[in-house]
Amino acid sequence: MKKRSGFVLVVLVALLAVSCVIAVSRGSVHIPWRTSLLILFGERGDWPASYERILLGVRVPRVLMAAVVGGSLSVAGVSFQALLQNPMADPYIIGVSAGAALGATVGIIGFGSLGFKLVPPLAFLGALGAMTTVYVLAKRGPRVPVVPLLLSGVAVSAFLSAVVSLLMVTHRERLDRVVFWLMGGLTGASWERLLSILPYTIVGFCIMYYFSKDLNALLFGEEQAAHLGVEVEKVKAILLFTSTLVTAAAVSVTGLIGFVGLIVPHLMRLLTSPDHRILLPAAALGGASLLVVSDMLSRTLLSPAEIPVGILTAMMGGPFFLYLLYRRKGGM
Repeated sequence: MKKRSGFVLVVLVALLAVSCVIAVSRGSVHIPWRTSLLILFGERGDWPASYERILLGVRVPRVLMAAVVGGSLSVAGVSFQALLQNPMADPYIIGVSAGAALGATVGIIGFGSLGFKLVPPLAFLGALGAMTTVYVLAKRGPRVPVVPLLLSGVAVSAFLSAVVSLLMVTHRERLDRVVFWLMGGLTGASWERLLSILPYTIVGFCIMYYFSKDLNALLFGEEQAAHLGVEVEKVKAILLFTSTLVTAAAVSVTGLIGFVGLIVPHLMRLLTSPDHRILLPAAALGGASLLVVSDMLSRTLLSPAEIPVGILTAMMGGPFFLYLLYRRKGGM
């Protein structure tokens, strides 16, 4: 199993590298992949000067942001599925998406021309605020049981989504901008935005990996994990907020991109192992590759028009979610 998992990780690294090279080469202006590699390695050639501006100023930050966001959503999905003991959980299940949507909507509607500059921090704060509210509502003394946490998440998500809908109805002049953000996309990618979320992703992944053995124990249930020496409530609190932080950072710069945190963890478990020491890096690599390829397709399928990448991930994730429901029904 270890040899197979190691081989899969090597393949995933290679797949991500190839995906990134192809993605930076494809677009409304096609740049040969060999030329792209030469430019990335700082070589000089007789290609048009615009190639370097397009590649280094637009496509590379966009592709890297897709990789970071895809990896972030995937590892957060792994964490949530283990913590909530629910294979159909994803990073948005406890109100993160609704909180981010409300923050972004307030930014777009309430601050005029400054709105789009304020969207990332407001979406980030909205997601964290929603998670904090859900956690406080679900807390029972020193414990945070899974069922109240899920129910609180559903209730808070429904309420915040209703507020977003109300704002959209009462500010129809900005409706298209809000809807476009809610669909999810990487059109606003830049080096500045990439660097703004990178620390959250790196620190968040390191914290999750540090607790990977505890996540393994939680797969057997909270009571069994406690018998194995895991401080269950402490670990749950740390990982819930870490996973939310990583998700909030990702969606703050891209909008809502669904199903990545649902699809990738399942595929990686099938290909590697349920051991989180292997599963977390595999999910990060798999999620990064998935979103890089999805974003490339969003830019090229209807070029010069662009499909919001959230639509593509939903088209892939919807059938996959139904498949999971069918499997669980068959197992009952």
